[in-house]
Amino acid sequence: MDAQRESVLHNGRSGDDPLPMPPHLTRSLPHIAFVAMYVALDWASYVQPFYGFNITPWNPIPALGFVYWLKYGRKVAVPWFIALFAGDGIVRGFPGGPWMTAVLSGWLVVGYGLMAEVLRRHFSHEHIFSDRRGLFAWVSIVVVGTLLNGMAYISLLFALDRIPMDHWLESVACYWVGDVAGILVSMPILWMLASAQGRAALRAIVMRWETAGYIGLLALLLWMVFGLRGGIDFNHFYFLFLPIVWAAARQGLAGAALVALALQLGVVAIVGWLQLVDLAILELQLLSAVLALGCFFMGVVVDEQRHLAEELKQTLRLAAAGEMAAALAHELNQPMTALAAYGKACEHLLARGETGGVLRDAIHRMVHEAGRAANVVGRLRDFFRTGAMQLEPIQFGAIAASIAQQCQEQFGAHEVVLETRIAPSVTVNADCLQIELVLRNLLGNAFDAVVTQPPGQRRISLCAEVMEGARLRVSVTDSGRGISSTLAARLFEPFVSSKSSGMGLGLVLSRSIVEAHGGSLWAEVGDHGVFRFVLPLVEVGDHGH
Repeated sequence: MDAQRESVLHNGRSGDDPLPMPPHLTRSLPHIAFVAMYVALDWASYVQPFYGFNITPWNPIPALGFVYWLKYGRKVAVPWFIALFAGDGIVRGFPGGPWMTAVLSGWLVVGYGLMAEVLRRHFSHEHIFSDRRGLFAWVSIVVVGTLLNGMAYISLLFALDRIPMDHWLESVACYWVGDVAGILVSMPILWMLASAQGRAALRAIVMRWETAGYIGLLALLLWMVFGLRGGIDFNHFYFLFLPIVWAAARQGLAGAALVALALQLGVVAIVGWLQLVDLAILELQLLSAVLALGCFFMGVVVDEQRHLAEELKQTLRLAAAGEMAAALAHELNQPMTALAAYGKACEHLLARGETGGVLRDAIHRMVHEAGRAANVVGRLRDFFRTGAMQLEPIQFGAIAASIAQQCQEQFGAHEVVLETRIAPSVTVNADCLQIELVLRNLLGNAFDAVVTQPPGQRRISLCAEVMEGARLRVSVTDSGRGISSTLAARLFEPFVSSKSSGMGLGLVLSRSIVEAHGGSLWAEVGDHGVFRFVLPLVEVGDHGH
């Protein structure tokens, strides 16, 4: 038993455990899988060949090689050569003999490898299809690279006396169109399948009923365009834009890649069904490639817009955090001050030996103030997470007076006069913290506008008056330079600010808060700054007008 245990400890496994895979075989598995997939895809895409060689109007296998090269680098050259040689033997039966196949395979590995290396040096792994500039660069490299590679490959076949001179141009055109169509259509979806994140995105799209809808529409339109007439009808090819636009607009690049692949498979099926030859195939492939490119560009634009929207949303939340911090500090100041006072009182009572009702009352007040502070923090947390508001009837005059009091020290230090005219007994249904944030923003902007004026001309007015329709109109007016019509038209756009140090998010946030309360916020063009917002009233006292 001891000898058996020692043997287990020495070998690192028990007799019942499976034998570990040799390290060299583990390292070779991706290359073996690549060769197998390459040959299978070569067999599936070998349609309408020229002279028995791999010159077809649809050639997606270089896209698989590019993705593999981008992932693993130049060490892919040997597996790619093996895949090309094996595909030529298994799929085409060595039309030029084994030695010529070896020469042609090596030639293609060099050509495709140069293109893949250019792609690898030009792009990082995360930015191949992430924006329009990258997509345009990728298309340019593929189109130019496949043309040069096709001319070199066909010229080699001509030099080996395998293609007659009068078919050289036609062979180059077929090879080039086949590579361009195959790579442009196949590479985006292969690139997505090569990463866990891309596979998850595709899986989520495939599981939607909407995806089945536009794939079904694509199949129906292909049948209507080609099946009904029993031939190529390029006059009605534009109908195929409908499912492409649908997929790209709704699902971005992932949907665009999926519908482009479905379109290409449909085109290949049509080629086999109608037994198309010569230029009809090339025109059909060019049209499908152009449709796919339009689809990709639209999908990338949609993804960019969604990404920018998410960034803007996050930026607005961060801006809200900064703006709300001041409101939080103000709201917490009173309960924290009270807590400190009650705590000192408890210390004095305990020092005097008090254990009766007076001490219990002080502790009860401490608990109450702690609850107030926790309530403020909880409301702020809910606002950041979900944008939730805690609406309650509040006296607007109390809010305005509190904010004005907070501003007095800063305003007085810069000789800024603040006048307030607030309608008495006015109640609004609002979130106190958020309305304070709006007032603080507007008064802060007014302060920045008047502080550059000469002393004696620095005036700010805060006015609240009841309007018809049970509405409260709040106006913040300053003696600054005012707002031009050009600035007013863009003032509430994100990142637009009249201040050199401003982020241009305070007014955006303020307007969204006011609108969430059922009101509106706007600026008026004039010689002096005027901002107004309207809130619905809950009740109006006897002195409202």
